[in-house]
Formats: sequence, C-alpha cells, structure tokens
Amino acid sequence: MRIFVKRRSVINTLFWVILQSKRGELMSLKNSMHLSGHRALITGAGQGIGEACAEVFADRGADLILLDKNRNTLPRVADRIASKGVRMVAHIIDLTRTNLLQKLIEEMQAERTIDILVNNAGFDRPGVTAKTGKEDLNAVLGIHIGVPFLLTKWLLPEMRARRWGRIVNISSVYGLSGAKGEAAYCTAKAGVIGLTKTTAREAGADGVTVNAIVPGLIRTPPMIKLPDKYKQPIIDQTLLGRMGEPVEVARVIAFLASDDSSYITGTTITVSGGWGI
Repeated sequence: MRIFVKRRSVINTLFWVILQSKRGELMSLKNSMHLSGHRALITGAGQGIGEACAEVFADRGADLILLDKNRNTLPRVADRIASKGVRMVAHIIDLTRTNLLQKLIEEMQAERTIDILVNNAGFDRPGVTAKTGKEDLNAVLGIHIGVPFLLTKWLLPEMRARRWGRIVNISSVYGLSGAKGEAAYCTAKAGVIGLTKTTAREAGADGVTVNAIVPGLIRTPPMIKLPDKYKQPIIDQTLLGRMGEPVEVARVIAFLASDDSSYITGTTITVSGGWGI
C-alpha cells in the first residue's frame, strides 16, 4: 500500500509539472501574440478588413488610432471598440488631403509613439488601360501608394530610432496576377509590393519589419455588392471554395504586428483561400 501511494504521488507530481509546463507554453504564446504596450494606426478602419483589424487588435490589447473618411461607418466601429476598454481615438479624414493628414500625424506622435502601421485604405475605379483617364489613375494610385508612402515616411524615423516597428501594407492577388478591366487597381496594388520590399530593405537593420498581405476575394462591403456573375468564377477558382472573411485577414495582419513575426520582413503573405496560387 505504501509503495502504491508513493507511486501515485510521483505520478501526480509529474502530471502537475507537465501541466504547469503546458500552461507556461500557452502563456508564452499568448503574450507573444499580444499587442499590449503598442499603438497601432489603421487606415480604412470603418469597414471590411480595417474594421476587423480594429477588433482583433483591440482584443489583443493594442492602443488604436482609427482613420476613415466614412462618417456613417467609423463612429459605429469606434463605439464598439471603445466598449472593449482599450485606449482609442478615431478620426474622420480624407487621407488624400496631405496637409491635414500630416498635421494629424504630428499631433498623434506628440502624444505618444505610433509603432504599428496598417495601410489598408483603398478604393477601385475599374477600367481597361485604353479607357482609364489620368484622373482616375492618379486617384487610385494616390490612396493605395501615395498615402502609405507618406505615412511610412512620417512614422518610420521614430520606429527606427526606437528599434522596433511593424508596417503591414495591403496589396491584392490582382497586384500579382493583373486582371482585365482593373488597370489602375492592379498597377496600384503591384506598387504596394514594391513599396513594401523597398522599405523593408531600408528599415531592417533598425528592427523594423515591413510586409504585405495579399488578400483574395474577401467578404467586404464592395465585394458583397459585386454581382454573382463576377464573384462566382473567382470562388470556383478558390481551393477552399468560398469567400474569405475580413477577420481571417485581420488575424494574419495581427500576427505580422506581433513579436511572433520578428524574423519576417520584406515578404508577401497570400490570404486567398488558394485563389491565384
């Protein structure tokens, strides 16, 4: 009986040690993916992928600056994020108004460091090359490349000085493959990848990582409105056979913003359900 009790005691002790070890591993994983102590600026935060990023980042403890020009959607998102108890400010702003944007960034930087940047805002003006006007081209390039370029330019120096920073740019499968009738959009999204790789080369030695997400067909408001005759062929070419959800993209962005991605920079991560591989 004594031998049995002793063996049972040893087994219980070993079980406790293993359990504590597993708990430690889980806590380590949770902490590494956590974003507490960081301040993230997310553009296009009023809907779609940007809104999902705000949710995921808030759940992981990040302080947030949410920017969008949509007066209807951003306040709703901001109210929901504020209820989570994180530090958050939201500004309705046209990101292409450079002087206003620069002034806002300077005010935000004066308050506290911004060490995570998610360049998500964008829109599309479809058209084939021969029929795409200069105004439409410049508008699409301005929001997809011009705004990320300027925000990176303004925020990167402080990230480099602090030797920690994360920049995540949003490209598209069309930025890799091209697409008929999307001359301006495809050009812009390809440019996002070029900006990503160039900035990564400039900032890597200072501990700043810069990566691009390449989403496929994601259930964002514009894609929901897209007629089925355009969506279904893409879904048919998607290995998982469905549209992606914004949160599925946001979780990858949050990973790239965390310490778990510390050895990943200058690359693209495709979140497309297998479309475009």
